[in-house]
Amino acid sequence: MGIKIAKPTTPGRRGATFDDFSDITKSKPEKNLILIKKQKAGRNTQGKITVRHRGGGVKRFIRVVDYKRDKFDIPARVASIEYDPNRGARLALLYYRDGEKRYIIAPVGLKVDSEILSSKKEIEITRGNAMPLQYIPAGVAVYNVELEPGCGGKLARGAGNAIYVMGIEGNYAQIKMPSSEIRLVKKDCLCTVGQASNPDRAHIVYGNAGRRRRLGWRPTVRGTAMNPVDHPHGGGEGNQSIGLKHPKTLWGKPALGVKTRNSKKQSNKFIMQRRKK
Repeated sequence: MGIKIAKPTTPGRRGATFDDFSDITKSKPEKNLILIKKQKAGRNTQGKITVRHRGGGVKRFIRVVDYKRDKFDIPARVASIEYDPNRGARLALLYYRDGEKRYIIAPVGLKVDSEILSSKKEIEITRGNAMPLQYIPAGVAVYNVELEPGCGGKLARGAGNAIYVMGIEGNYAQIKMPSSEIRLVKKDCLCTVGQASNPDRAHIVYGNAGRRRRLGWRPTVRGTAMNPVDHPHGGGEGNQSIGLKHPKTLWGKPALGVKTRNSKKQSNKFIMQRRKK
């Protein structure tokens, strides 16, 4: 894909950039692989807002994506590369030899009519192929990595993300996450060879607030712009500092750079090196 720069015909378009969709080969999704996405606007089952700044946005369908890649040893042909409004990465529509169709997250450089395979055995290291981590050579980029065997890919699914295999020790593989964290994952976990597609998405500049609203994001108000009753940073007659030793959240908890991971979390033992700030 590439990035298009808008002509500065308005203040909102000055500096804005857009995806050119040059890698898209099909405009409409597969009807059997979509679901209706209901609008929740960040509310839970009680109607209370648990995720702020969400709501509105254009209507969209959910594409049913195969994160498990559990059709083993059945070759599949890439029928098309498609846009997904719910994620930054592209989707690849696969036609399996037994007639089934599935979506997967497409890797960078995957072409239409390519043939890919998923297996629990060692197969060719080709982009789009899925196999356990134990068969991936050190330094090879992978994505859509499982945390537990058979549970489906959880790691490195966003646009441009990739995980690098550092080595195999016993029953575990050492992997380097996109955040630079190094952790252990069972070597039986499946992964897909390659880098998640559409890496240029990180360079898109939205340009104006209306474009964010169409994506489902509502405005975020600064705490210093509020009254003291509404936020710990509130109050003052103009451009005031927060007036506190440390910044706080709306609910009075420490914010900005504070460790939030539970020190007693069971999976801490699998983290060998935390991310570099």
